[in-house]
Order: sequence, then C-alpha cells, then structure tokens
Amino acid sequence: MMLTKRSFVVGALGGIALMGLPLETKAEGAGSGGTLVIGSTQVPRHFNGAVQSGIATALPSTQIFASPLRYDDNWNPQPYLAESWDVSKDGLTVTLKLVKNATFHDGKPVTSEDVAFSIMTIKANHPFKTMLAAVESVDTPDPHTAVIELAHPHPALLLAMSPALMPILPKHVYGDGQDVKSHPANLKPIGSGPYKLTEYKQGDYYTLEKFDKFFIPGRPKLDKIVVRLISDPNALMVSAERGDVHMVPYFTGVRDIERLEKAPNVVVTDKGFAGIGALNWLAFNTKKKPLDDVRVRQAIGYAANREFIVKKLMGGKALPSTGPIAPGSPLEEKNVDQYKFDIAKANKLLDEAGLKPDGAGVRTTLTIDYIPGNDEQQRNVAEYLRSALKRVGINLEVRAAPDFPTWAQRVANFDFDMTMDTVFNWGDPVIGVDRTYLSSNIRKGIIWSNTQQYANPKVDEILGQAAQESSPDKRKALYSEFQKIVVEDAPIFYINATPYHTSFAKGLGNLPTTVWGVASPLDELYWVTPPKN
Repeated sequence: MMLTKRSFVVGALGGIALMGLPLETKAEGAGSGGTLVIGSTQVPRHFNGAVQSGIATALPSTQIFASPLRYDDNWNPQPYLAESWDVSKDGLTVTLKLVKNATFHDGKPVTSEDVAFSIMTIKANHPFKTMLAAVESVDTPDPHTAVIELAHPHPALLLAMSPALMPILPKHVYGDGQDVKSHPANLKPIGSGPYKLTEYKQGDYYTLEKFDKFFIPGRPKLDKIVVRLISDPNALMVSAERGDVHMVPYFTGVRDIERLEKAPNVVVTDKGFAGIGALNWLAFNTKKKPLDDVRVRQAIGYAANREFIVKKLMGGKALPSTGPIAPGSPLEEKNVDQYKFDIAKANKLLDEAGLKPDGAGVRTTLTIDYIPGNDEQQRNVAEYLRSALKRVGINLEVRAAPDFPTWAQRVANFDFDMTMDTVFNWGDPVIGVDRTYLSSNIRKGIIWSNTQQYANPKVDEILGQAAQESSPDKRKALYSEFQKIVVEDAPIFYINATPYHTSFAKGLGNLPTTVWGVASPLDELYWVTPPKN
C-alpha cells in the first residue's frame, strides 16, 4: 500500500485569506530519524533556486530554503513561512504575515526584510521574467509583515510563492553587493528550510542534515538525506533494485519504469509532477526558410504520427500532448487541431508552400537536434522523425550534441532548424508558458526563452490580458483562444507529456506526491519501516 501525504482542505488557489491554520500535519504513528538516500542523474550547478530553474536545483533548494507558501495535492496553498496572507479586493496588494519563530541555519531570524529582498532578487535574476513582473515593491511595516504592491492583479502570484520558485534568502548573506548568480553562498547555502547542506562533493553526492531549529514543531522527521549523483541510468536502476538508494525521482524510461514496478521492495508512482507540467515537443526555428512558412510546419505535424510515438516508442507510458498547456491542467484546451497523421494533407501543404520534389523526390533538407541523455524522449523520436519525414520528401539530418551545454548553446543562439525539447509549464502559464510565446521574450543566448522566435501580436495581447485577469472563467477563455492560435501557427509540434516517475523504497511514509512532488520540502517524509542496510 502506498502511504501518501495528508492534505489540508483550506481554500482555493488564489483565495483571499487563510488565518490561524496549524502548521503541523500529524502523521500518527510516524517514526522519526534515519537516513534517506536519493539517487539522481541530475547534477545541480548550485543550490540557489532564486536564480536557477530546473529540477536539479529545485530538489535541494526546497530542502534548504523555506518559502512563503507550500501546496497540497489539490493545488491549495498552505501556510509555510507565511502563517496567513491576504489579497486586497482590487488585487493590487498582497499582505503576508510571517511566522515569528523561523530562523536561518546560522541562527539569524527570518524577517520581512528577507522576504522583500528575496522577491526583488528573484524578480531581477530568475530566468522566468514574467513570474514576478507585476511586483512593483515590497514594504516591510514590521519584522513579520511583508506587503507586496503590484502594478496589476497577478493571478499566479500565490503559486509563485512555492518552495521551488520563491526561496527566501538571508539578506545578511546575499545582500553584500556580490552578484547573486555567482555568489559563493550558492554552493554553501544558508536557508531556513528543514535541512542544512553539510557536504557537497561536486558531481558525486551532497548531504542534507536535519535543522534542529526548523520552525515547524516535530519536523523534519528524517535525520539526514544523502543525494547520490549517478550519471549511468542503468547503474541507478540497479541501485534502486538493490535498495542502495531509497528514492529515484524524475525518471522517464519505459523499461526503467517497468523494471522498478516489478522490483519487490519498491513503489513507483507518476504522482507529484502536476506542478511541473513537463512537455516533450518538436520546436521549429520560425525565422529560417522554409520553416518560416506555417504550411511547412503544419505539414511536418501531419507527417509525424504522434499516436505511434506515444504508443510504440514510449510504450504507452506517456500521455499525448496537443497544445502548449500540459494535459490535466484546468486551463488545457483540448479543442484544437490535433494534427492527426495524414500524409496526403502533408504533401498538399508542402506543394502549396512551393517545396516541389526534385528528381530524387527530395523537397528540402533540414536538421534536427535533441537533448542528449534521454534517448526515449529525445533521440529516438528524432530518429523516428527522420524516417517519417522522408515519406513526404523532407531529408532530415539528425545532429547529435556531445553534451547538454552544446545543445543548449545551439538552440539559444538560434543555430538550428528543428529541435526536440522538454519544457515545463511550472503550474501556471504566467510562470512557465508565456516565456515560449511572448515576442518580448525572444532573447538570443537564453535557453528556454522564445527560441522559436515566434511572434504574433494577437498572442502577445491575449497573454498580457490573461496575466492580469482575476476571473477564472475569463482567464480560461483567454487561454483557450491562445492555445487555438498557437496550435494553428505551429511554432511547435506537441508530442507528449513527459512521463516522469518516482520510485520509493517500501517502508516510507508521507510520500511527497503533492503537485510539486519532490520539488517541495521533504519534512514530513519518514520511515515506517527503516531499511536494514
């Protein structure tokens, strides 16, 4: 039986006020102590989630740093550093009341000045530029009150206060004038979260130890978390089967999933990834010929058999994706062009675009890149597309990159025709979707910005309206229109939701299966039955 984390039912996302709620969730009968060993292929560049996105940093950052809010299984905000919060009627002011007993790992108290400093630091330095764009200032009338003033209502602000997105940094450490992106403290972080970083052997392992003065009584329950960085996926699976590691987050391979599902002492779940909303897609460079013609991009969509990719290449473990908002999101619009496999339609569109076959039947030659290291989601699909597009006269050359930085540099600098990619929704379009489609976010050199160089003034207008709209119904209507336009314009061919899974050793209680999964504090996780080794 899987023991899942208990959830509070205390209001809705974007709610007005939650006062006096208890911070402690009782895990009756829960034991304390022990060590959890996590195995991961994700090597963090550093541990400061205020200036770095991605799951490699989010996992440790959310243990080291606390944030104003946290979220349960149903997208409901919960108290964390903020014991309550209030959104003004006009949506332009958000007031946080902080707990009074939180301290950083060096013993300094957490105050509203740390919150103000962190929010403005994130706004200035985090790669998600739209996430806090509406924030104009943060006032600190007393040490435990932070008042956020907004230029316009920001419906995603409360979600942006999640641990993975808004770690509260100590101002007395980071406010020394050094560049926060390269600050020495990023590798020796001091937070107010449930665990302290005590050791990091770069590229090998890092150790997190229980913070005895964590502000939530009785937590964390574990004494220590050791994250072993194992680059070989097969070695990682063997370690999970043998019980050498107790948790493996963020794995996607069909054979790996099936393998661990059969392991006798392991629980495998696909829960805990709703907040991340990872999509696997084929992106086009819309400024390069012939891909600057929408008919060519659409033709490639019709020639690529999404159903074959999902069912055969991914063994049915992945959900198909047909638009920019992840399946399962309440904002997903399913009524879009599905680009169902249609060779005749693809050929017709290519003819209309003026790409006539030569004597050898070739209309054009293009390259496709892919992120190295995840063959099932990336390389295998690229190889399949090479053979699929040959049927419509497109000669596709698969271009491998020796490592992730090489791939990222090519794509960020627009040095590509087509590329496979995996991009996250991060819970709300304002946070993780807008960046791909806003013309103002075409920023050469920045990966996971609008590297497709897609520009549509109507899309810019809709996304701007939706980012300020407080009515859920009106917001949904705006995002519906946005999705229909983008799918028609086809800067991206959507393939599937990335089938992330996490394995846990049996004997663990309160598994982190909330919307942020293991990118959230593991302070409630405990050993029901400690491992023997």
